[in-house]
Amino acid sequence: MSAFEETATAAAPHLGAAVLRGLAGRIGAGWPEHAVLAELGYAAGEYARPILRTREDESVPVEQAAAFLRGLAAGYAEQSASVSVETVWSGPSTHSVPVRATAQALIQVVGEATTELVLMTYSGRRHQPLREALSAAVERGVETTVVVETLQGAGSALAGHEPAAAFAGIPGVRLWHWPITQRTEPRSKLHAKLAVADRRVLLVSSANLTQSGVEKNIEAGTLVRGGSAPARTAEHILELRNHGILQPLAVSAQGAL
Repeated sequence: MSAFEETATAAAPHLGAAVLRGLAGRIGAGWPEHAVLAELGYAAGEYARPILRTREDESVPVEQAAAFLRGLAAGYAEQSASVSVETVWSGPSTHSVPVRATAQALIQVVGEATTELVLMTYSGRRHQPLREALSAAVERGVETTVVVETLQGAGSALAGHEPAAAFAGIPGVRLWHWPITQRTEPRSKLHAKLAVADRRVLLVSSANLTQSGVEKNIEAGTLVRGGSAPARTAEHILELRNHGILQPLAVSAQGAL
């Protein structure tokens, strides 16, 4: 596989079938790079730019590049059209109704990520299996983002170390939060709990990213593979970042902001 093909394949989960088809059409029509990127917009342009650059560097003919992107779009569309949904549970299990455990599903989602991983949680406590899975993901080259609530944002509802401290000391994990200054409604909380890998697998649960949340409490969630939900979730979080609603967060190993 050429560098152009590798770059396009890696970008496919971020761009989606429709954008890939549009990109193929513009490349095939001979559009210059700046015009293609202006048409796509900021978010998609970040992933389309390397495709355009590697095509030019390798002198891939526009007809060949466009044909590959159309085929890639068709394959990705077919893959995305296949959707599976299952429930996941934390806490006591029963033999008569076997269910997927939240802890198992969470580690699996993290372990499957190849390019992008986004997690979001309200509360956070160190959970060694999750920390090890996140470290392994970073070592694989996965762009790993964790969005957390803060003690300031939670008010009196959370105490102790900052939730972000659960992820401190994992090189390569990027921490984000929802600053108080960006909250237009009083007492608003960052209460979402989710994990999304490569915009194709999504875990949404009532469980916080703590040992109690994923193993001990009775918590319920849904694991979605395929379809538009994983991609739309990742894109929404990205747009919240792009608009400054979510902002980078620095945290020490002790949990001090």
